[in-house]
Amino acid sequence: MYEERPSRLDGAVVWTNRPTGQGFRPVLPDGCMDLIWADGRLLVAGPDTRAYVPRTPADSYTGVRFAPGDAPTLLGVEASALRDRRIDLADLWGARTARRLADTVTGATDPATALETLVLRRAADAPAPDPLLRAVVARLRSGASVAAAADAIGLGARQLHRRSLAAFGYGPKTLARILRLRRALDLVAAGVPYAEAAHRAGYADQAHLSREMRALTGTTLTTYTTQASEEP
Repeated sequence: MYEERPSRLDGAVVWTNRPTGQGFRPVLPDGCMDLIWADGRLLVAGPDTRAYVPRTPADSYTGVRFAPGDAPTLLGVEASALRDRRIDLADLWGARTARRLADTVTGATDPATALETLVLRRAADAPAPDPLLRAVVARLRSGASVAAAADAIGLGARQLHRRSLAAFGYGPKTLARILRLRRALDLVAAGVPYAEAAHRAGYADQAHLSREMRALTGTTLTTYTTQASEEP
């Protein structure tokens, strides 16, 4: 069963997941990075460009999902280095530190709160997220084009692309595609018919949405929504 709540860290979400015997629902691209506790280990999930399904799912997960672009300064690594990857936190912060932090979360009465507290302490000592890139995300989420977003914040195309690679793991056009797909899927999850969801999210038509769903996730709208409806 998957559950989430807003984090005390601005823009972040705290989530838990205990997969059932019915299988593990694919994790679709969302422009975000996560710090994850999984059966006693701390992992970092980089930004995805395709659906992710773990080969050997853990029994229990707890995670903090950072807002797009926020994780690299907190974790100390450019997002592009972790694109489509899951790595041990030890690879970034060292084995001793990662083990100590993992043991703290594992031994807590509420691992989700313990992991969130760890993140908050780290964030207090890390540089603040880039407000220009937050503005880019906000504009792309609202349906603005990449060119319009760049003009609005005063960045040239090359500069925006370079900064996007570091913050999001890929260029702004890929981020825009992913955020548009998430808009459509949120509408579908709310019961909006596929064709209307496609139109409201900014696609030419339902076929366009279906092609993007297949390209970015490797699955279909029908398969994804069926899996969602079967979750407890």
